Amino acid sequence: MLPGLDPKKMQDMLKKLGMKMDNIPAKQVIIKTNSGDITIDEPEVIKTTMKDQIVFQISGNVKEQSFSDEDVKIVMEQSGIKEEQKAREALQKSSGDIVKAIMELKKS
Repeated sequence: MLPGLDPKKMQDMLKKLGMKMDNIPAKQVIIKTNSGDITIDEPEVIKTTMKDQIVFQISGNVKEQSFSDEDVKIVMEQSGIKEEQKAREALQKSSGDIVKAIMELKKS
């Protein structure tokens, strides 16, 4: 919001313009892209409705994961593990290196 402006007055002004803002309680937001996932932990999510449009504003602790679901699947198949989370963790520890992730999981 704007500094020095009473939040109640701001809400009233937005209402007059046909806008409505709501805070959405969220633990995590994940944005899936072709090149990997963007994870936002402890996000502040604001949903703004303006006429027939809905806009989400998200801020928080951003982490980019540069491995795809296909990478996770390969690591799971080649290492013989059945838990997706373990494969993701191994990829994260190996900075996305599939071979290193598989080798590390086979050691365990």
